[in-house]
Amino acid sequence: MTDALKRLSEEGVAIWLDDLSRKRITSGNLAELIDDSHVVGVTTNPSIFQKAISGGDGYEQQVADLAARKVTVEEAIRMITTADVRDAADVLRPVFDDTDGQDGRVSIEVDPRLAHNTRATIAEAKQLAWLVDRPNTLIKIPATEAGLPAITEVIGLGISVNVTLIFSLERYRKVMDAYLAGLEKAKAAGQDLSKIRSVASFFVSRVDTEIDKRLDKIGTDEAKALRGKAALANARLAYQAYEEVFSSERWLALEKAGANKQRPLWASTGVKDPAYPDTLYVTELVAPNTVNTMPEATLLATADHGEITGNTIQGTYEQAKADLDALAAVGISYDDVVQLLEEEGVEKFEASWNDLLKSTEAELKRLAPSEA
Repeated sequence: MTDALKRLSEEGVAIWLDDLSRKRITSGNLAELIDDSHVVGVTTNPSIFQKAISGGDGYEQQVADLAARKVTVEEAIRMITTADVRDAADVLRPVFDDTDGQDGRVSIEVDPRLAHNTRATIAEAKQLAWLVDRPNTLIKIPATEAGLPAITEVIGLGISVNVTLIFSLERYRKVMDAYLAGLEKAKAAGQDLSKIRSVASFFVSRVDTEIDKRLDKIGTDEAKALRGKAALANARLAYQAYEEVFSSERWLALEKAGANKQRPLWASTGVKDPAYPDTLYVTELVAPNTVNTMPEATLLATADHGEITGNTIQGTYEQAKADLDALAAVGISYDDVVQLLEEEGVEKFEASWNDLLKSTEAELKRLAPSEA
């Protein structure tokens, strides 16, 4: 079952699971995926936690204790989510040690309601790093305009970061610049650069979902022929940008001081359109020093029938650029699409966070001790 996953790992793609729940940890399922399916990391987001906690499995005792202490709903959520991340980090610690800190990491996101507030994002990142208190944690910061200076500041403090919600090539270059600026700050402050890690989460499937919808609306044969090409083209050109930045003189000076490259991470890799192969955003985005964070369904599909044919990114840049140019030629604005996707991404995570607040508040009330 795992030959494709083994091959993917051998090609330099780190396999991370885009899911976490307390049951997954306590049942031994996460350890099993590490042992049998080459999983070497975990990512979380507000939607994942909302689903896990509202499902209720394994959270009742902690929620009852929090209710007895009369904590606020925000504090309850922080205690619950950081506990899960801490425990997952402990399960992944052997991977972290074996890979010298490159993998074996668990990501936790700052409150999405702070996405447009730089100072609050920095404060929240520091708090989360302190609460989880594990060296193999990544703090997720969104790649909004307000997020960019926060990335620099947090990296400068020696905290490892997963930059999330990246859709555009221009924004991705700013993310890499923010990372390098953070490393320069860390170096000036005497931080050990070799201990700082980062990934840049470039979202994939949502690009096709939005652009395909617009192509269908145009309806011409020329437009229909471009369906399913935008997301891969976008991600492949992101890898080209990564290669350029991490071979620059600026980077080489930091590398000499012990710094690690910020790896591109392919996120949102579950295929939304049933017309496409369910492993599309895995098999077609293979290149060294990348991460692919997969929902469990995508992980199982890749293990079952994924065909890993080697590097499917390098050597595709000319075609990728032509595909994006063809979209512009039929009237689709790339800039408009990526701006919309960023706004929607923040809104979706905020909505999930608000749902999480409501469901956690209801559980706190249900499990609160009687005053009698």
